[in-house]
Amino acid sequence: MSRISSAPAQQAASILNFIGGEFVAAGSGKTFENRSPVDGCLLGLVSEAGEAEVDAAVKAARAALAGPWGALEMAERTELLYAVANEISRRFDEFLQAEVADTGKPASLARHIDIPRGAANFKIFADVVKNVPGEFFQMATPDKKGAINYAIRVPRGVIAVIAPWNLPLLLMTWKVGPALACGNTVVVKPSEETPATATLLGEVMNAVGVPKGVYNVVHGFGPGSAGELLTRHPGIDAVTFTGETRTGAAIMKAVADRVRPVSFELGGKNAGVVFADCDFDAAVEGMGRAVFANCGQVCLGTERVYVERPIFDKFVAALKAKAESLKPGRPEDAKTGLGPLISQEHRNKVLSYYDKARDEGATVVTGGGIPKMEGGLANGFWVEPTIWTGLPEDSAVVREEIFGPCCHVRPFDTEDEAVRLANDTQYGLASTVWTTNLARAHRVAAKIEVGICWVNCWFLRDLRTPFGGSKQSGIGREGGVHSLEFYTELRNVCVKL
Repeated sequence: MSRISSAPAQQAASILNFIGGEFVAAGSGKTFENRSPVDGCLLGLVSEAGEAEVDAAVKAARAALAGPWGALEMAERTELLYAVANEISRRFDEFLQAEVADTGKPASLARHIDIPRGAANFKIFADVVKNVPGEFFQMATPDKKGAINYAIRVPRGVIAVIAPWNLPLLLMTWKVGPALACGNTVVVKPSEETPATATLLGEVMNAVGVPKGVYNVVHGFGPGSAGELLTRHPGIDAVTFTGETRTGAAIMKAVADRVRPVSFELGGKNAGVVFADCDFDAAVEGMGRAVFANCGQVCLGTERVYVERPIFDKFVAALKAKAESLKPGRPEDAKTGLGPLISQEHRNKVLSYYDKARDEGATVVTGGGIPKMEGGLANGFWVEPTIWTGLPEDSAVVREEIFGPCCHVRPFDTEDEAVRLANDTQYGLASTVWTTNLARAHRVAAKIEVGICWVNCWFLRDLRTPFGGSKQSGIGREGGVHSLEFYTELRNVCVKL
């Protein structure tokens, strides 16, 4: 059976769960709607996994771990992961269409970031596991003959992968790639908003010969649905999650009694710091991307902008022009610079902060509402890119993650003040600093309490480097050999000579 079941013309097609190498509907028959963020049209009905489906998926993963997948040599596993990457690339247009349909983001963005990275994540981690260094120690013994110790990495087991909706394929494969490379099996719970590419990946796994049960997908929601059922399942050995901090806290509670490891990338309220000696045009371009890319639905995006006072007014005017140049439209239109928000519910949340900003006395530099859209686009989940000034640092708009195309801009006078403002948050995911003073760049980057600080750039990633958040922005690090710390356990072998 295909991932998309056939249906009469008057009915929407169904996106099915992928369990043990087969596409299956939930035994309960429960489904939920998958709607386009662009125009609100019904894309399909998604089969909602219940307890039986989640249990079957975990058991299938466990069986593959003990059977055909666990029996493969590393070279055989990595060869299959290269084949997965190549098959994603071969079916590039299918993945692009599915990702754009679910998210509504401009096709130009998904074409250059989401799909290529989705494929690359398998190749990168296949290479990492083949080249990871090991440990070896010689030790003295009372009989003078000695002993040797060496460490080996073994898979953790069955990994629950709970993926977000903003970069569905990219962030899901960022977890699945290293998990499989290390010899684990996975059960993926994609966001209910973006079920398509995780499901399509099941077809790829079958096509290249990945053993059944290695990769499984269950669809549904969080509390009381597939997400909670998965994290509470006794057959899960570890949970990796990207999403809201509150959800991460709930997952920690769910696994606490069984003492299961977790890896979290959580919320952020990221700061951008712009010094007067910056390359002005580059800073405006870079901060424009950091604030408005993917309609602000990027965990690494910037919602707090601090600008040194001598260039403050000029910078605000230039960022305003940048925001107003972004034209909303259909994803396939090359002129589209801004997609919609993911859902009506999320738009309501973002608009509530637009209202709070006005209520708290913000100066609305631009935006602050819903753009006028024509035809079917009027039913989409659009908001205007928005810039505010004039709010205090204890404002809800400045303190809380909004996850929309918006930012508050405030002037600063000294380097120390800029660092203090950037660090005045419960989060610590990312920051970006703009200056041509090399000493200042190193000094400030080292002082900002985040997992990654960009200097004179944004969203530039070497996937071998550690990535993760500080404070309430996450637990653990991903990327390169750092991912192996979560997806493997170290086992010491001591040999008496």
